[in-house]
Amino acid sequence: MWKPGTLFATMRCCTHPLLRRLLGLSPQCTSGQLSQRKGPVLGPKWLSLRRSCSARPGLMTATDVANYWHKVFETNGIPEARESSEYIVSFVLGAKTFQSLDSRSLHTPLTAVQQEQIQQLSNKRLERMPVQYVLGEWDFQDLTLKMRPPVFIPRPETESRVIAMDKEKAAVNLTRENAHRLQLQDRIHILHHDVSYSSAKQLLLWGPVDFIVSNPPYVFHEDMASLDAEIFRYEDLDALDGGDDGMRVIKTILTLAPSLLKDSGSVLLEVDPRHPNMVENWLQAHPNLLLVLRAIHKDFCGKPRFLHIQNQSR
Repeated sequence: MWKPGTLFATMRCCTHPLLRRLLGLSPQCTSGQLSQRKGPVLGPKWLSLRRSCSARPGLMTATDVANYWHKVFETNGIPEARESSEYIVSFVLGAKTFQSLDSRSLHTPLTAVQQEQIQQLSNKRLERMPVQYVLGEWDFQDLTLKMRPPVFIPRPETESRVIAMDKEKAAVNLTRENAHRLQLQDRIHILHHDVSYSSAKQLLLWGPVDFIVSNPPYVFHEDMASLDAEIFRYEDLDALDGGDDGMRVIKTILTLAPSLLKDSGSVLLEVDPRHPNMVENWLQAHPNLLLVLRAIHKDFCGKPRFLHIQNQSR
C-alpha cells in the first residue's frame, strides 16, 4: 500500500510534454529513472491517472488535475490540500470555487496554457505560500480584495470595520488600492502611522471617536518561531510580535484610548487567548485610565480572543 512520502523511482516518465511539465520532470528523463530536479512526491494513485491519459495525450480535465495536486499537496504536508488544489484550479478556470464549476467545465480537457498556469500556482503553494497570496485576491464579506504579502489576509473569524492606520507602507498602499478599486476612497481615511503618542495627535484632528478597533501585534515573542510556515515566511512579522508578554502595543493603545474616545466609547481588541486575564489585571493596576473590561468574546474555535473595553472617563 502506498504511503505519503514514498517515492516510486521505477515508474516510467510521461512521453507527452504537457504531462512532463505537470509532473515537474525534465525533458531528459529516461525510462525507469526520474530527473534530479526537485519536484512533487508521487504515488501509485497518480499512475492510474497517468496511464488513462497516456492513451489520449493531453486530455486532462479539471477534475483530474485537482485530484492530482490534492495528492501532491497531501503527500508534501501542505495544510488543506484538497481546498488548495480546488481553489487553484477553479481560479484558473475563472470561477470562485470548484463547486461552482458546471459539469462541462469539470470534464472538458484543459489547454496547455491552463495546465501551465495551474502548475505555476501549485508550485507556490508547495512553498507554503498561503492560497490567498497564490491567487492574488480573496473575498472579504461581499468584496473581492487584492492580496500581496506581507499584508495581512482577511480571515472570517476576525472580520471587523476599522479605521485604517498602519505603520507598514505596503499595507497602507494596498488598502488605498482596494479602496479606489471598490470606490470607497471617500468613505475611509488611511493614515501611515505607528501606534504612538505622535499618531494620537493625528487622530485627534478627526475629533473623538466612538470605537477603536484593532488587531494589534499580540504574539508572545517566544512563540514567533513556532508560527505556521505560511505565516512565518510571507506575513509581516513586525505586525505579529507583541513583545515578551504579547502586550507591547496593546498597552500603548489602552494608554492612548481615553484621550481618543467619546464618552462611553469602546476599544475592541483581538488578542491571544492568554491575554484577557492579563489585560484585566493591567487595567486594574492603572485605574487612572478609567477603562473597564466589559466583555470577552470567543472566536469560531471557542477561544477567548476579543475584548470589549469601555471608556469611563466621564
